[in-house]
Amino acid sequence: MEGLIQPRGILSLPTKPIVAARTLLPPSPALKQRLFTRNLPPLSFSSNAPTKVQSFHRNPLTISISHKERINRGFICKAEAAAAASGEGDSPNIFGVEVTTLKKIIPLGLMFFCILFNYTILRDTKDVLVVTAKGSSAEIIPFLKTWVNLPMAIGFMLLYTKLSNVLSKKALFYTVIIPFIAYFGAFGFVMYPLSNMIHPEALADKLLATLGPRFMGPLAILRIWSFCLFYVMAELWGSVVVSVLFWGFANQITTVDEAKKFYPLFGLGANVALIFSGRTVKYFSNMRKNLGPGVDGWAVSLKAMMSIVVGMGLAICFLYWWVNRYVPLPTRSKKKKVKPQMGMMESLKFLVSSPYIRDLATLVVAYGISINLVEVTWKSKLKAQFPSPNEYSAFMGDFSTCTGIATFTMMLLSQYVFNKYGWGVAAKITPTVLLLTGVAFFSLILFGGPFAPLVAKLGMTPLLAAVYVGALQNIFSKSAKYSLFDPCKEMAYIPLDEDTKVKGKAAIDVVCNPLGKSGGALIQQFMILTFGSLASSTPYLGVILLGIVTAWLAAAKSLEGQFNTLMSEEELEKEMERAASLKIPVVSSEEAASGESTSQLPETSSPTSI
Repeated sequence: MEGLIQPRGILSLPTKPIVAARTLLPPSPALKQRLFTRNLPPLSFSSNAPTKVQSFHRNPLTISISHKERINRGFICKAEAAAAASGEGDSPNIFGVEVTTLKKIIPLGLMFFCILFNYTILRDTKDVLVVTAKGSSAEIIPFLKTWVNLPMAIGFMLLYTKLSNVLSKKALFYTVIIPFIAYFGAFGFVMYPLSNMIHPEALADKLLATLGPRFMGPLAILRIWSFCLFYVMAELWGSVVVSVLFWGFANQITTVDEAKKFYPLFGLGANVALIFSGRTVKYFSNMRKNLGPGVDGWAVSLKAMMSIVVGMGLAICFLYWWVNRYVPLPTRSKKKKVKPQMGMMESLKFLVSSPYIRDLATLVVAYGISINLVEVTWKSKLKAQFPSPNEYSAFMGDFSTCTGIATFTMMLLSQYVFNKYGWGVAAKITPTVLLLTGVAFFSLILFGGPFAPLVAKLGMTPLLAAVYVGALQNIFSKSAKYSLFDPCKEMAYIPLDEDTKVKGKAAIDVVCNPLGKSGGALIQQFMILTFGSLASSTPYLGVILLGIVTAWLAAAKSLEGQFNTLMSEEELEKEMERAASLKIPVVSSEEAASGESTSQLPETSSPTSI
């Protein structure tokens, strides 16, 4: 009796009538309410001298309480009291958010700000380098994505999978991000100033004269190989640092409830970074234009921008160190199936065999193909409208700023979408937006002639109108991706076990993302070779876009059901572990039927006197 009364004031009456004598204190108001609202006859408690309770005698005015009912009532009583007691001693709140949560969310938001600030600078710079370089054009991009970016991404995934089995998470993070920081610093201060010496332009000219103009794209990769390497490293920054390192770390230190509330808001600070980084690119573009003759303005601005990238990278490392040192990790369910360590091929086979991972991969690959079907065509129009590197870079700076503003607005609406409509609807918005805007862009390309008088009244040429419509398509698609698609994708990883989470993210984010872009590039190359030009293949590209988005929506619907099932299991396991940690007795139905519990009642449902 003493053992039952002592913990947190919980009173549990014994089922056997004779107990040892103990001193009883006056009941609390909550206990009186619990007892007397069930129509039980009153108990006689005395606050005077200690009362010896020898037994409970039967009273004619009693009610019948069966064995099963008694167990259920006892469990509910203890569970409610324990749950109320577990809420005691909560950490202080600021604006309704616990301080412990803020210590995680604020550094994560700053990390995301720095990562996307760098990615915007790198993304805009890589396009200017490879598109406007001598002997190159926008046609190099499909070859880069297919024959350079994809193999390097696969190689990185294999290396990352191997390192994840031998290194700790902290060591893995630093091992991956530090080479990126060192390379971008070396490119701005060493490789680009020496580009005229390290680029085999003479060899490329000889090969071009021998093979013919149709090999201009592949030969451009050889001609400007250091720029192409920068292009690939910038692409990998988006896949590796954003998707694998940051989101993997965020999933590690946040709970599901925190993710639902704050993941969409991470992009608020990140898109402020897009706005400021776009202004930074625009500033350096204007600075290059205002420099005197004979000065390599691009080299000057490149050194400044790469210095910013290195500084932001070091800030990311510091924030990661601070969170690991001062923020406690959340408790996870310990009843997950433990996966053994697997080799690289075994990991790939395991991931391919998982329907959950396959659906996630379908989402990522479909986005990459869909956006690439429009993006490369748009960049070719952009090069035709802005052939100068200064003008091209300045337009990309404005494009990044507009993307940040649009995404910031979408982020403000995303939490409402998640709360009101749930994960499934949020996951389907991005493919819907991309489909609608893509159709508008392709329609303008196909029917540019009839629209010429209309756009002339607006003071634009059909080419400039196509550039602006393509820019709007990219802005709306990317804002939907950052505000809804990425949070949905990352939330889907949370209920997975650690082995699937780590290796699944490496396979999906590092391989499937470039695979989608390379798949779109392959489709475009095939269409151009078959129909003669990109414009002639536009109707077929529109049909392909429709089919890919349809498969995307089907995968999102399938993943929605699997995600909800896993989340239900996760919540159930957490409740069971919490009950065990609070020592809430749980009596199975078999024990109740056989009378094997500590407190037993007769098998018959005869009345029990209190």
